[in-house]
Amino acid sequence: MTPDGVRARLDALREAGARMRARAPQEVLALLARALDVWSDPASAWRRELEAKLPAATGFAPETVRRGLSRALTDWNGDALRRLAARELGAAHSGFETCAVVLAGSIPMPTLKALVAPLALGTPVLAKPASRDPVTAELVARSLAEIDPGLGACVGLAPLSRADAGALDALLAAECVVVYGDDATVAELSSRSRARRFLAHGHRLSLAVLGADAQRGEALRDAAAGLAEDVALWDQLGCLSPIALYAVGADAETADRVAGALAAALRDAAKRWPRGMVEPAAAARFASERAEAELRAAAGGGVAVHADPAGRWCVVREADARARPAPLHRFVRVHPVRDLAALDAALAPLRRHLAGVALAGFAAEQPEVARALAAGGASLVCAPGSLQAPSLAWESEGRGVLASLARVAAGQG
Repeated sequence: MTPDGVRARLDALREAGARMRARAPQEVLALLARALDVWSDPASAWRRELEAKLPAATGFAPETVRRGLSRALTDWNGDALRRLAARELGAAHSGFETCAVVLAGSIPMPTLKALVAPLALGTPVLAKPASRDPVTAELVARSLAEIDPGLGACVGLAPLSRADAGALDALLAAECVVVYGDDATVAELSSRSRARRFLAHGHRLSLAVLGADAQRGEALRDAAAGLAEDVALWDQLGCLSPIALYAVGADAETADRVAGALAAALRDAAKRWPRGMVEPAAAARFASERAEAELRAAAGGGVAVHADPAGRWCVVREADARARPAPLHRFVRVHPVRDLAALDAALAPLRRHLAGVALAGFAAEQPEVARALAAGGASLVCAPGSLQAPSLAWESEGRGVLASLARVAAGQG
């Protein structure tokens, strides 16, 4: 797409947006609610088409896609959107003339939310689809047009290359710009954007924290099974996929038990939700980190490695809480930490990027621990097995899904 083509598409969206804003806001919200009801229904034609097309486009296994969508979208329905709008927008709100969205990654839910949210404020959207998921944005746009042609006219796609500086700058000239990507991408596009509102969704990560009550017996098996699903869904590539587990108060023997339970659960999960395609560079990182851990274990470094012979998953029981690289694709580190104070110190370097924490095993102290984790940066604290099912209202930076897109959200006119 050329720069002139991007500008022409933004102009067309401004006109379509003006027509949409002439309609009653509740009418538009009702149409969007219908759209979410369609996407939350596993039997809908649009949902079935996404399930059919996404594996080939992204490399995820079909079983993983079906389960991932089922976990994530069940409660992303019209009622959830109405509650969200009532809580965040109130009676009076206004959006922008246009919103440009730069999508990233291969998980479909952020795309669905990124296209629907601006429309709830009367803002038309021009989206650059993610290179790793060319499917979701196009299907969502077509589903909105089927529900209402006027609504569909307020969603455009800009399949441009990041290397095309002119076209990208034209896209970034929208009044509101939302960017998903790593921190380097966000910083670069922020420096180039002339938007009145620039919203960044940069690098985020998630973790698990288990207290003593979840480090043995049936409670450990339940927690491990939940965490294995959190890891397996979307092959650990989302911001809500846990990359490490912190066992509070665990000695080496207990940490070994926790790591073994997680390894067994990941082995079972691999049968239900097979790991998908892994790009060569990612496979090399995975193999390198596994080999490095095995060398440390052989050298008597207090490390234990539980690995699938076929390389489909790996659990490394570390000797301490030091943060190490996360190669993803179902690679988890288990860290013993002495107590909650040591946990707080271990998480300090990660707080800027912390998204979710799966928490279990603290009995009466659990609410207090959850509050401390939230105060330390976690925007989602939940039970193991629930990380991949955040509510529609969840927003990793805590700014509000809709409020952050309203003109009044940051005092900008």
